[in-house]
Amino acid sequence: MAKKKTKTSPYDSAEYLDSAEAINAYMEDALETDDPAFIAKALGTIARARGMSQIAKKAGLSRESLYKALSTEGNPEFGTVIRVMHALGLKFSITAANAR
Repeated sequence: MAKKKTKTSPYDSAEYLDSAEAINAYMEDALETDDPAFIAKALGTIARARGMSQIAKKAGLSRESLYKALSTEGNPEFGTVIRVMHALGLKFSITAANAR
């Protein structure tokens, strides 16, 4: 008896970031990880969802440098993160954590 092959396709989170609410939830979840590489990658995924070339232009960066900075191997400067967030229409919101 021959085994059936399961057909799969690549999953891309950017395909599901089609509303402000979805983007906010995605970024909030990324920030909760406290993992700088994951947070940068999440920004990159949001930028891809919105159009990487357009976001790079708004942020004053080349598309290639934006891809590199927001990859899992990238380590963007904080200024780059701020410029990308502004280009995406995102802003930081601070909430004090419970005192330890």
